[in-house]
Amino acid sequence: MISIDTTTITTYVFAFPTIFWLVMYLIPQIYMSTLRPIPNLKKRYNAKWALVTGSGSGIGKALAFKLASQGLNVVLVSLDDKHLKNTMKELKSQYPELEFRSVGCVFNPGVNYIEQIEEATKDITIQCIFNNAGFIVTGFVDQTPLPKLLSNVECNATAAFAIAHHFLQKLVTNKQKGCIVFTSSVAGFIPTPFAASYAATKAFVSQLACSLHIEVQSLGIDVCAVHPSPVASNFYEKVDHKIELMEQAQKGAVGPEQLPNEILRSVGCCALRDLGGLAWGTRMGTFFIPYNFFTELFTAASPFLNDYKVHNKNRKFKSS
Repeated sequence: MISIDTTTITTYVFAFPTIFWLVMYLIPQIYMSTLRPIPNLKKRYNAKWALVTGSGSGIGKALAFKLASQGLNVVLVSLDDKHLKNTMKELKSQYPELEFRSVGCVFNPGVNYIEQIEEATKDITIQCIFNNAGFIVTGFVDQTPLPKLLSNVECNATAAFAIAHHFLQKLVTNKQKGCIVFTSSVAGFIPTPFAASYAATKAFVSQLACSLHIEVQSLGIDVCAVHPSPVASNFYEKVDHKIELMEQAQKGAVGPEQLPNEILRSVGCCALRDLGGLAWGTRMGTFFIPYNFFTELFTAASPFLNDYKVHNKNRKFKSS
């Protein structure tokens, strides 16, 4: 008669979920990072045009150059500033055989940026959409003007949704294949004090990508969200409040030109993709901790954090 060691069984029972999660998480990540070829989107979708938001600088600019290297014409949507003009000039110089269009606009509440984009693209078919535009607002919510927070939500979430909706309708109606890619962040999967609106928008975008992925994958439309680790760009230059934890993370930042290949490897292979050590570590380090418990731990520790101490001193309270 076989003797069953209850301790061993218990160990296996509790170990299985952990092992299963790690295997299911790591295998796709490793495959995309090391084995999967970089897909040529022009050939994959028989496409001629791509559109990239936030393409004046940083990841968006790097994506525009990568897509052009694959033979795609590109529409650049970004702030109407020197960065957009310089990027357009560089692209036209490096790829004179391709066509590039720019749409200078802001993703603010009340601005009809969709109308601007529609007008600039009404005579072309765009099959590859990269919703990359975004910025971060730092500081306590109660000390931050509401219009600035709502602009953050508009740029990071509402505009991304509106643009995705606009082009997704066209792809489905015309029975065309294509992709919609969102630049998100693992900040959407953990409590993020001092950047609440930013984290909330990234949670929204990642959830949206997963849901759309399910809805349209069978139609040949690939949807995914990528979560880069810190990138060396002007993303953090205009923040109102310096965050020590953010500045520490920035020390390991990579150049934006290192991202496009990995972003393209995600297309058609997953709904969510973590890029870089910080994103991987954050995901694996927090997955096994219940979200509410993690939040309460963070709450208990927050008054002792230097960021909290520094910014709490500047909070405005009415004198009694």
